Amino acid sequence: MRRGLRFVPLALLLAVVLELAVFVGVGRALGFGAAVLLVFAASLLGLVLLRREGMRAWRGFRSAAAAGQPPGGQVTDGLVGLAGALLLAVPGLVSGLVGLLLLVPPVRRLARAGVRRATERRVSSMVAGDLFGPRTVRVRQGAPQPTPQPTPEPQQPVVVDGGRAIEGEIVEPGRH
Repeated sequence: MRRGLRFVPLALLLAVVLELAVFVGVGRALGFGAAVLLVFAASLLGLVLLRREGMRAWRGFRSAAAAGQPPGGQVTDGLVGLAGALLLAVPGLVSGLVGLLLLVPPVRRLARAGVRRATERRVSSMVAGDLFGPRTVRVRQGAPQPTPQPTPEPQQPVVVDGGRAIEGEIVEPGRH
């Protein structure tokens, strides 16, 4: 089991407690009916956006695949949009606010970049290249870094008979 997975139940419990505390606070400030209506409206908006974001993600993936481009950018954008819509659809004021933030373009770009970095760290370079295309690298200018001393070259094998094939038979020791 991975180290981070054992904290998931605790994180979920804390999320539920936070949601309840915020709901009670909003209920006291605006009234219980207004708080329930706010949660219901956010969930309804999330359900509508869930369908829209899902279709948008699918269209982006198909257009990238049809154009022969790496689909990683469209996939990560779609995942962030779907996560935002899903968090909006889940009843709760805090999750709704986080979901709404994920749908705002600047926050969405930051989240998309984070998803891309996390994906590139977890998959091989070849898979990352297939998903996202060639990587961009930063080149530092300045004083050259010391280079390691070259290792001595291994000895070249001895070439017999000018490199032509020699007909022969392999005999294992002990078997004649």
